[in-house]
Amino acid sequence: MGIATENLYFKPSLRVINDAQISRIHAATLEVLERTGIKMTHSEGLEILEAAGAKVTGNRVRIPSWMVEDAIAAAPHRVILGNQKGERTVFLEKDNSYFGPSLDCIDYMDPKTHERVRFTSDHVKATAALCDGLDRFDWCMIIGMADDVPPDIADRVVVRNTLENCEKPLVFCCKDTNSVKDIYEMGLLLCGGKENFDKAPCLVHYSEPISPLLYYDPAVDKIIFCAEKSIPLINFPAPQACGSAPATFAGTIVQGSAESLSGLVLHQLVNPGAPFIYGAFTTIMDMKTTIFSYGASELSLMTGAMAQMAQHYQLPFFGTAGATDSKFCDAQAGAEVAFQCLSSAAVGSGLIHDCSSWMDHGSLVSPEFMVLTHDIVDSVHHFMKGIPITKETLAIDVIDQVGPGGHYLTQKHTMDNFRQIKYSELFDRSIYQKWVDAGAKKFEDRLQALTLKKMKHEPRVLPAEIIKELDRMQASWK
Repeated sequence: MGIATENLYFKPSLRVINDAQISRIHAATLEVLERTGIKMTHSEGLEILEAAGAKVTGNRVRIPSWMVEDAIAAAPHRVILGNQKGERTVFLEKDNSYFGPSLDCIDYMDPKTHERVRFTSDHVKATAALCDGLDRFDWCMIIGMADDVPPDIADRVVVRNTLENCEKPLVFCCKDTNSVKDIYEMGLLLCGGKENFDKAPCLVHYSEPISPLLYYDPAVDKIIFCAEKSIPLINFPAPQACGSAPATFAGTIVQGSAESLSGLVLHQLVNPGAPFIYGAFTTIMDMKTTIFSYGASELSLMTGAMAQMAQHYQLPFFGTAGATDSKFCDAQAGAEVAFQCLSSAAVGSGLIHDCSSWMDHGSLVSPEFMVLTHDIVDSVHHFMKGIPITKETLAIDVIDQVGPGGHYLTQKHTMDNFRQIKYSELFDRSIYQKWVDAGAKKFEDRLQALTLKKMKHEPRVLPAEIIKELDRMQASWK
């Protein structure tokens, strides 16, 4: 038998629930929305839902299953994001995965002194520029909150700081619709207008219902505004098993799915076909400490199930990986991050957030942790390429040429292919004596040095007229 010459490619994959379980979760989700429903006090939101067929009694909204399924059918199956230059860089569909950092941390770990301080606007700029220079991060978030900026405008200032220092697609959150409008105006300025924005949005808004099954008015305002303007919207509850969600993993998944899909129903009623991203931050309450765990293995298990539900619905997904409950860049942080990132990529978790900066239960940003996670994501990226099977890679001719007892170091085939191997700037493979001769630098020393090197990255400089217009916008914020 001859050897086939076509390129055979298989992407490594993971499934945590089967088709029968997906059907049961979907049926349970529809039952929750139809039987229990959601609580909403927003008058316009209530009117829209009731007019479309939902059963509204006071502030309780029960959504029939057909309304949910109509909304799923109306929503786009793919959402494409672009950078500020209009290049289409992120394709949210099927089981694609794209990694990026987190948002809204309140503390910063200085990579030089390892002192923990409040996050400021200078830290926003530094971490945004670092994200811009780390090529395995495909998109960015606002990462931290600026403690040195007046609270009334801080949400917009951190977005401006990030947009100036990172040109990748940006996921942002903010307090109300006025802030969304101002941020949208900045996005239009930077990408060259609404026509360009709609082709490949450079902004995505992140919003949350409150678990269990509650919408507060500003969140509904933002859902409606984003739908009207076709700003991609992530509707992302945070059900915590044992606390704000059932203690069982299946129950937490059902509630999280119901919470996200309830926002989809309203969103698609406002503007059918507007871009929507499904998901939930499904994790546990640690019953020993009562913390909302960011490093629990159950987080990855339930996120994997949610990703499969998204693929079943053919909806883009907002995933979670790369976080840790550790307070430092230690073995716990590395282990939790590696487990989360590999499992998320193998399931196919869409827009994967938290990869680099959510430490100590979502409160701490560390540039060193960003660099560590980036290296792990790079390893995951190499793993997810799988093993291409071609005439070249099977190497039958070169095996025959070298023969028994030979070596491959001088072969052209080796020179042509060895760069497919990942060589880390961080992890050391040298023998002990060479490690000693090179300075005996331990992992934490190498991580610090590499981080300070990466932080020298200089993002592109915006034209003076753009900066002037951003200054004018900021002066008008209230």
